Amino acid sequence: MPSCVTVDVAIVGAGPSGLAFAAALSGLGLKIVLLEVQPETQLRDPAFDGREIALTHRSIRVLRELGAWDRLPPDQISPLRRARVMDGPSTFELGFEPAGEDRLGALVSNHLIRQALYQSTTGLGDVSILAGQPVVACEIGTGAHRTRLRLQDGTDLRARLLVAADSRFSQTRDRLGVGVDVHRLGRAMLVCRMKHDQDHGQVATEWFDYGQTVATLPLNGPEGSGGVSSIVLTLPSPQIDGLLKMDEPAFEVELEKRLKGRLTGLRLVSTRHAYPMAITWSHNFCGDGYALIGDAAVGMHPVTAHGFNLGLRSADALARRVRRAVASKRDIGAVAVLRPYEAEHRRAALPLYEATHALVRLFTNEATPARLARGAALRIAQAARPLRRAVAAMLTDAS
Repeated sequence: MPSCVTVDVAIVGAGPSGLAFAAALSGLGLKIVLLEVQPETQLRDPAFDGREIALTHRSIRVLRELGAWDRLPPDQISPLRRARVMDGPSTFELGFEPAGEDRLGALVSNHLIRQALYQSTTGLGDVSILAGQPVVACEIGTGAHRTRLRLQDGTDLRARLLVAADSRFSQTRDRLGVGVDVHRLGRAMLVCRMKHDQDHGQVATEWFDYGQTVATLPLNGPEGSGGVSSIVLTLPSPQIDGLLKMDEPAFEVELEKRLKGRLTGLRLVSTRHAYPMAITWSHNFCGDGYALIGDAAVGMHPVTAHGFNLGLRSADALARRVRRAVASKRDIGAVAVLRPYEAEHRRAALPLYEATHALVRLFTNEATPARLARGAALRIAQAARPLRRAVAAMLTDAS
């Protein structure tokens, strides 16, 4: 027989943002539930998915506060000392050094962060996880527990605050009637780990070649050596499909051709994964009884490597607003409580979102005038030290 469950906070999506938000609210006397379509076995032991996350100092601080950072294997935390941007066949590079830190941040595999956050959350007595249990309907009514969710097994769930954290293609956002701008780019991103002859020096590279974009992210080698990198190749989707179908020797030869001597002796040391590229911007980040965090609020282009950091920042910002509301005995689902979160996250996200748009438009334009402008833009930026310091501060994000 279907049951009725009443909670204070219902979070749809037990990815990093949802887990971080739940953990951040623990200890406030709230009853919190995480709803996740994946089975709990996948949450407990997520598989390697190819994605390496460039964590800022702010994100590292948040993960420490949540008890997740110390759960990461130390040898799987790769220092990121420097970053550079290159264009086409030119050897000129725009470099970014850490601003007031010894490194820009650290690279950690997405599946390890998810696992650490899950482990930090499952031990909390006021947080429960309903895994393998899709939400099939939701609506906002009236009263303190104004949000009503219907689960696939017929359970009727009532909450004071609903938080959507279920990806940039959030079904929860759609059911709430929140509009969203979606830009499908017609491209896909292939990610994998490869060994190579050169020492990467813990430097990340974003290379806007003609017809493709390649990022190399420096990872710790098996013995702490500098010869393993995550390769991120962006191409039109049909070309990515072809690369996935190649056997390993052919794939290694093809990647070495595409890197044009920048890395040699490439050997595949992981599975290959591909992700279609789309960016999203939700029209609202909150409303009466609900809020959006993570990719459900803003789905960033991966070129800045800041999507994860922005999602973690949104979870932290919303949790601060809810904690203040609890301390002052205010309604945690009230618009007056949630609007300041929306304003704060818009200020943090919009400049980065718009700058990314401009960057991608310029550096993927193959017309001759645009190619000339690309090289000129890098040289102007290299000469503008205040600009480079500002970008480095954004990348470090130690506030």
